[in-house]
Order: sequence, then structure tokens, then C-alpha cells
Amino acid sequence: MDFSFNEDQLLIADTADAFLTSASNSAQVRAAMSTELGYEPALWQQTTQELAWQLTHIPESEGGLGLGYVELCILFEKMGKHLCCSPFFSTVALSLNSLLLVAANDCAKSAIAAIAEQGERFALAYSGGGRLVGLDSITALYHDSDSYNGVCLTGDYHYVIDGHTASSFIVAAKNASNGQLGLFLVPKEKVDVAWTATMDQTRKLARVSIREAEVPASNILSCDSTTKGTFENVLNLACIALAAEQLGVAEQCLSQTVDYISERKQFGRAVGSFQAMKHKAADMMNRAEAARSAVYYAACIADEFLGGQPLGAELSEAASIAKAYCCDAAFFNAGMALQMYGGVGFTWEYDVHLYFKRAKAAQLTFGDSAYHRERIAQLVLEQIA
Repeated sequence: MDFSFNEDQLLIADTADAFLTSASNSAQVRAAMSTELGYEPALWQQTTQELAWQLTHIPESEGGLGLGYVELCILFEKMGKHLCCSPFFSTVALSLNSLLLVAANDCAKSAIAAIAEQGERFALAYSGGGRLVGLDSITALYHDSDSYNGVCLTGDYHYVIDGHTASSFIVAAKNASNGQLGLFLVPKEKVDVAWTATMDQTRKLARVSIREAEVPASNILSCDSTTKGTFENVLNLACIALAAEQLGVAEQCLSQTVDYISERKQFGRAVGSFQAMKHKAADMMNRAEAARSAVYYAACIADEFLGGQPLGAELSEAASIAKAYCCDAAFFNAGMALQMYGGVGFTWEYDVHLYFKRAKAAQLTFGDSAYHRERIAQLVLEQIA
């Protein structure tokens, strides 16, 4: 498999990097993260209306650009590099993928159009909190409504990315009778949302509560035997997108650190000239390069999956490989950057601590490296059996 970018992909990478260098620099990131909103509306307007990034992997038949997941991961890598404060991840990597993977019904098509044309912000709510990950973390319940054609939803959701700014929610819940999974589109008016303070100030989380919310049949995205597999693939695609962000974090930690140790002087010479520092920088580069291979291998698999090729467990395996390795690579590079910066690495004036916090928070989102290595082992055992 060829991991080299073609000319169009290189252009996307260069354009995204140039735009975020000016629109998401240190001062702008710090200004956005200090607000409860968590992002600058003008930046969201630019990315959705002028650059149309949300259209990247939407099929042309749905009004998108019809590009692939590799191109989308290029954008996420650059957003991770610049710690871009934006509801793009929650809207595109989580919600839009959910809408694209469910059976094409009027509800899903209308929601896709809202994202594609108006840049509407969506959030995905599924986890009930605690230490469980993925499908096991879903605790919300639904039951058929006695008064009208639809269902009633009840549940508490934690760790909802950008939930406090979303105008619509895609929520996952289990049937109270038989445990069958369902996905539903719920407007903000029917939920209670509370912003929660977190370690990573560059990405906001929220708690969402729903109490006997009536969801009409027209807002049911998926509620049959295929929903479980669909939602698992939504999380797989989200893991790949998050791994691409972690790759951006790992590479930027390396780049910033090399620049710093090349300028800082000690004993009359740049500290970067000391062999011990060179070894540490080489370790960081090895982590970043291996992470790049894992991310874009998984993105290629995602392209095959979205293109309709039957893959079995291959997408799950590729997603877990990327997430497991990038979890460690981003956190290792961020931690190493703190050490190589010396005492100033822990101060507010430098951005290293922001990357360290993002690396740690991303490490725990959708399961850490230990969880995904165990998942890979289980997938291999299932294939052998």
C-alpha cells in the first residue's frame, strides 16, 4: 500500500496548515479555550462556509466533495497540530459519520444537509460514564410510546464532546425490553445540557440528561439488528480521526522541541547539540513516524469500508492499531517535550502543557492503548476460531 500523498492531498495539507497557522495560533487558542463556548464562531464560519471542510468525505450525491477518509484525516492531523478549538470533531468525526452509516432515510438526509449547507453543529451522546468503553458504556434506555408513533428516551450521558454548543444531538440508547440498540436524532430543546470543566481546556465536554423525551418515528435514525454494528463502525471511524489528531500533536511536540533546544544555550552551546538530547529527539521522531503509518493505513481501510467493500473485522483492527499506537506516541512526545524544555515547560507562557493535556485527554477518549491492544487480541482470537 502506497502511503505517499498525491498532489491534491499535498495541496489540502498545505492549505489547511497555512490557514490554521494564522487562524489557530497560540493567542487564538488561548482566547477560545478561556471561554465556555470553547471556540471562535468566526473560525467555525470560515471552516464550514468558506473552506467547506465538513463536505470532505460526504458523497457528491449528498452535496459533498466526494473525497475520502485520507483527506479528512489530513485535516484532523493539522487541527491536532494547531490545537484547533472547534466543534468540527464532534460534528464530522462523530455525528456526520453516524448519519452517513445509517440506512438512508429522510431524517438522516435532512441532518446531513444541515451540516453540509448550514454548518449546523451536532454532538453524539452515548456514554453513561464510568470506566466502560464503547457499546458497553451505553446506559440510556428507550421504550415504545403508548401515546404516539415513536419512542420515549431516558438517560444520562457523560463526556459529550462539544455538547453544550450543539444544536442537535444524535443519541444512542438500548431498548428497555430486549436491549436492542437504537440511534435517534434529538433537538437541543428536549435535553438538559451542562458544560463540565476538564483538564484539556482546548476541547470542551458536557453532560446531557434526557427524561422521557418523546422522539417521533421520523427522528429514528436506526433501530434494528444492524444498529449495533453500525455504531461500532462509527466509533471505529472516530478512533481513526482522533488518532490523526494525536499524530498532529506528536509531530508538533517534536517540531517545537527541536526548535527550542536548538536556540537554548547552556555551557556556551545549544543544548540540542548534546548527545542525550539528540537521542530523545530521535525517539520522538520514531514515534511520530510510526504513528503516521498507523493513521494513514487505517484511513485507507476506512476509505475501502466507506466505498462499500466488505471488510469484516479489518476496520476494527486498523482503528485499534492506530488509536493504541497514537495514544502512546502523542503522550510520549508531549511528556518528552516537557522534560526537554526544562523548568519552563511547566509554565503557562509556553504551549507545551496544552499539548500534554490534549495528549492525555485524547488518550482516554474512546479507550486507552491498553483497551485497544486487548481489543486487537480479541479480534485475532475470533479470526483464529
